[in-house]
Amino acid sequence: MTYVIALPCVDVKDRSCIDECPVDCIYEGDRMLYIHPDECVDCGACEPVCPVEAIYYEDDLPEQWADYYTINVEFFAELGSPGGAAKTGVLPYDHPTVSALPRTARSAGDL
Repeated sequence: MTYVIALPCVDVKDRSCIDECPVDCIYEGDRMLYIHPDECVDCGACEPVCPVEAIYYEDDLPEQWADYYTINVEFFAELGSPGGAAKTGVLPYDHPTVSALPRTARSAGDL
């Protein structure tokens, strides 16, 4: 089991969750953040600090965002498990589903 980041993170990327993650398993794509399912230790530290409530335990993911479990998993298909987001920095791409979403003017400063 793992935590998942869903649609509310797209074009926001507040990054509070990154600061709270004790194992550095939250990676930054171009438009949203992703939790590596093999690196997450299910501690839940990230969930309460997300200002847009985009982080859910896998079993608690709302039905309308159920695809985000697969999106988070598939984001790492080519990247593999680098052993921490600090090693990769911001990645210049997103999952194709996220890339296809219309851009919004939301930002962390708008919250």
